Amino acid sequence: MIVPNLLVTDDDSAFRSALRDALSDRGFQVTEAGDGEEALEILSQTRVHVALFDLHMPRMTGLEVMRRLVRSPDSPTCVLMSAALDDQIRREAERVRAYRVLSKPIRLQQIREVVNAALTEVYGWKPTPE
Repeated sequence: MIVPNLLVTDDDSAFRSALRDALSDRGFQVTEAGDGEEALEILSQTRVHVALFDLHMPRMTGLEVMRRLVRSPDSPTCVLMSAALDDQIRREAERVRAYRVLSKPIRLQQIREVVNAALTEVYGWKPTPE
C-alpha cells in the first residue's frame, strides 16, 4: 500500500510541527518546508501527493509556489492557508487550481478532513479506519 506523502510549508515552525504531528499520527509521510523556495527544492526531488502552503512567507509566497507548480504535470494537489484572505487572494488561488483555501486559525481536524478528501478525490485513496 502506498503511504501518501504530504508537504507542509509555513514559516511558523510551531504550526508546521503541529501539522506534521497531527498528519503523521494518521499514517502519512510528512515533509516540512520553511518557505516557498525550500518547498520547490523538496518538490523537485520528492513525489508529493498533497502540499499545504501558507500564503505569507519570506522569499516566496504560497501563491508564487502554486503559480510555478500549475505548469507541472506532476504537481501535487495544493491547499492554500492564510490568516489574511480576501476575494482577490481567493480568485488567484482558484486560478492556480488550489484544491482548497483555508482561513487561519485552522483546526487540526479540518486539515485532516481536507487532506483525506483531496487524497480520495484526486488519487482514489481510501483512508484506513481510525
